Amino acid sequence: MSDAEAIAANRAAWDHSAQHHRGNAEWQRLVAGFADPGFSCFDATATETLQAIGVEGKSCVQIGCNNGRECLSLKALGAGRVLGIDQSQAFLDQARELAALSGREAEFLCADIHNLPDGVGPFDRALITIGVLNWMPDLLRFFKAAAGLIAPGGALVIYETHPFLEMFDPGAPDPFTPAISYFPDGPGVAAESITYDGSTPEDEAPVSYWFAHRLGEVISAIAGAGLRIERLEEHPHCNREVAYERYENRPAQLPLCYVLTARKTG
Repeated sequence: MSDAEAIAANRAAWDHSAQHHRGNAEWQRLVAGFADPGFSCFDATATETLQAIGVEGKSCVQIGCNNGRECLSLKALGAGRVLGIDQSQAFLDQARELAALSGREAEFLCADIHNLPDGVGPFDRALITIGVLNWMPDLLRFFKAAAGLIAPGGALVIYETHPFLEMFDPGAPDPFTPAISYFPDGPGVAAESITYDGSTPEDEAPVSYWFAHRLGEVISAIAGAGLRIERLEEHPHCNREVAYERYENRPAQLPLCYVLTARKTG
């Protein structure tokens, strides 16, 4: 399978799965939350990182913005112009609905990050959060596209799942024994709807492809894209699906997520 075919398959899977992300408890929390002008869905780690790097008054782009909840949360932190990019039109429809409910101004662009229209950017800040990198078959190509959106002197913030966590299956009979190699020989293939809340819809879903990238691959690709890494901090808390919270607060604690910031110097 080519990279383009994998990307197209994942777009179809996300468009199909969007129906399962609207109307559930998390959607209702967002609808109620964005009625408050100060509401943000960022946790303490993301908030502190973004405030430390400075987003107030800055132009910001989120790559892989899903339903726009974090784009709208950037506005609560005082960001200036905000653009969210995602290749799923179905999720961007939800983003525009949340934006209308919130009264906050944000723009949304439906596009493959690797094939953006002319004139997008540059931005002072770029944001990538949980569950973006593993949908990308070629990290160097992805980060070169991301770097192209950042103005000289601008910064990239990544808040992602730690690759070590990809070795464990929370639904396995023994969830604490590694089930997946840290050095996979191909993508994970799934034919289930993509959900965050632990639900398992029984509908037939398009096949999707999940690429487990090692931390060294991530760092090398960022450097290869011409960005200077300023900070890498690993954390013991979970920032992905609820099933993975069982790996928190263990006597021998895994790193469960990380924050990385990088700067475009030229």
